[in-house]
Amino acid sequence: MTGGKERKLNRWQGYDYSMPGFYYVTICTKNRICYFGEVKGGKMILNDFGKIAQNFWQQIPEHFKNCHSDEFIVMPNHLHGIIEIFYDFDYSTVGNTDLRSLQKTQMLLPKIIHGFKSSVTRKINKIQNQIYFQWQKSFHDRVIRNEEELINIRYYIQQNPGNWHEDRNNPKNI
Repeated sequence: MTGGKERKLNRWQGYDYSMPGFYYVTICTKNRICYFGEVKGGKMILNDFGKIAQNFWQQIPEHFKNCHSDEFIVMPNHLHGIIEIFYDFDYSTVGNTDLRSLQKTQMLLPKIIHGFKSSVTRKINKIQNQIYFQWQKSFHDRVIRNEEELINIRYYIQQNPGNWHEDRNNPKNI
């Protein structure tokens, strides 16, 4: 691309985001506007929009049967969450079969996040009766590679409200 700003690719190039495993995602509101509530005394206090985001995040497994919502937190202007993708078959019987051929959909994680963001946006904007709420384009992700990393990320998510004063997404720190 010439003459314009190149967009940073957020996905791990060549990785199939439908593979079973744990994925850590961060989704931010456009311009880091604090739509979802506020942090008081190290606790996240959700407003109505924050409760909508929380509710739709909790519903993800109802819409995507081969995933589980692990630890998550809705913050004033972003959400941190862990999604587990799994498949209901015995891997020991797979042998040399290419797992991608057994998957029902390619790039499942981006589809999950797109569905979540679309649902939250529609619901909030319907309440406002105008186009009001927007997400930042795309999302940030990390493929969680081992149990220690999973434990550390869960802890980070749990502690996030208490660290809001230092958070790079806090408008006071931008």
